[in-house]
This record gives sequence, C-alpha cells and structure tokens, in this order.
Amino acid sequence: MIDAPTPKLARTYKPRDVAERLGVDVGKVLGWIKRGELRALNVVANQGRKARYRITPEELGIFELKRTIAPAPKVTRRRSKSGWKFQYF
Repeated sequence: MIDAPTPKLARTYKPRDVAERLGVDVGKVLGWIKRGELRALNVVANQGRKARYRITPEELGIFELKRTIAPAPKVTRRRSKSGWKFQYF
C-alpha cells in the first residue's frame, strides 16, 4: 500500500511571532484575537485545554490593511489678495 503524500501546510504565525512583527506585547495580540479583530485558528487537540492560536498570513494581511491609516489630505490655503487691506478710521 502506497501512502499518499500529505499536503504541505501553509505557514502560520504564533501570537508571539505576530507581536514581534508588529512591535506590541503578546497580550495585545491575544486581546485582538478574543475581540475578533484578528482571526486565528485554535489548534489545541482537546477543547477543554488552554487555547493555542495560529494566524494565517492571509488573515494577518487583512488585519494589517484594516489598521492602516491613509495619509492626511493636503490642505490648500487661500492666498490673500495683495491689494486688499483693512482700512481703519
């Protein structure tokens, strides 16, 4: 009997890896996961045990895009008319 090759699993990140990449604490990453801001997979075998999360590159990319801020629009200021001045009594 020939065993079929197992498919190669995609690279996933641990919360610690994501925290290092984004420059934040691991607790912050776990908070994002618990609040649903960052989607992650719970890979623990027994659901009664402590959660072990893995984040896919796709979900991390979506999370980073949602948190990216756009540059502020350039403000154009009006120029005053050169001949216009206040007249005082």
